[in-house]
Amino acid sequence: MGRRSRRRGERDELAAPETEYRGPSGDVLVLRGALSPATRREYAASGGAAATREDSWQRAAEFLFERLAVRWEIAGAEPLTRQKELLGRYRFASQDERRWIREVLREHLAEHFPDVAPP
Repeated sequence: MGRRSRRRGERDELAAPETEYRGPSGDVLVLRGALSPATRREYAASGGAAATREDSWQRAAEFLFERLAVRWEIAGAEPLTRQKELLGRYRFASQDERRWIREVLREHLAEHFPDVAPP
C-alpha cells in the first residue's frame, strides 16, 4: 500500500482575502474576496425566479451574504463564524442592519467583483 503524497491537515490551501467593514454601531462584518465561477453563474441565474422585484432583490442580497460572509461581530458579542449562524442572524436582522449590509455588499462588489451586479 502506497503512502499518500500529502498528510491530512498539512494542505497548502489558498485562502481568499478577507475585508472588514465596520458599521455605525460598532458591528464588524468580514467578507470573503473570492467568488467561484459556479457561484457567479448561480447568482446571475437566480434573478428571475422570485415573484416580485422586491422579493428578487431580497433573495439576491441573502444569496451574496451567504456566499461572502465570513464573520460578523455584533455589539461586542462572540463573533458568528458558522454559515448557519450567520445566515440565521441575517434573517433576523433589523431594517437598519439589513440596509447597512446591502451598502457593504454593494461596496464590496464594486471593489472586488465589478462584473457582478449588486442587489
